[in-house]
Amino acid sequence: MLRKVGVLLVLGVVAACGGEEAAPPAESPTMEAEGSAAEATPDTAALAIACQPQGMPLEDRVSPYDSVFVSIGGDQAKLCYGRPSMRGREIFGGLVPYDTLWRTGANEPTTIHIPFAAEIAGLRVEPGAYSIYTVPGEDEWEVIVNRSVSQWGIETQYTPEVRAQEVGRATVPSEQIDAPVETFTITSESTGPGSADLVLEWETTRVRIPIERV
Repeated sequence: MLRKVGVLLVLGVVAACGGEEAAPPAESPTMEAEGSAAEATPDTAALAIACQPQGMPLEDRVSPYDSVFVSIGGDQAKLCYGRPSMRGREIFGGLVPYDTLWRTGANEPTTIHIPFAAEIAGLRVEPGAYSIYTVPGEDEWEVIVNRSVSQWGIETQYTPEVRAQEVGRATVPSEQIDAPVETFTITSESTGPGSADLVLEWETTRVRIPIERV
């Protein structure tokens, strides 16, 4: 299935990433995120391009650019995101205000590249690339899935035109964890043969975003 949608992913997501806290230049070199080449196999080659940020060399970024594969039903999706660190700052309710749109990471918005139809937090998506924004709250987070992946990551750039491309919004609970997580981390946990959770952790907060293949 990945080979069938590889062309669509290449055409549709190559412009998904930008640089760090500045508008990307008109022409900028494309660089491969750390680990992408090692992870690429014949089955995942179509997703390798998904995590090639533009606009700022990776070595110049304060917040590293990373990715995680999400295995569901024998196929893989790929999520790309920037990883800011606490560095002594209060995060949720401070650096990331409650009830305010967040790119779910640093720099460009977090983006998922998914080669099969699925539900993300109950929101139906077809194969393709989607940005994932969130609105953190004290007890629950709003998850926003958007078809636009070429917008800049700064929240003020979430224009009416970008908002018009939302697939939808859903709410998921948040939970507190005992040991603080210094650097924003997203992992994938299988929850069944056709489902998995994206697990977001930072500071003392954990949020699970379910993905189910349909």
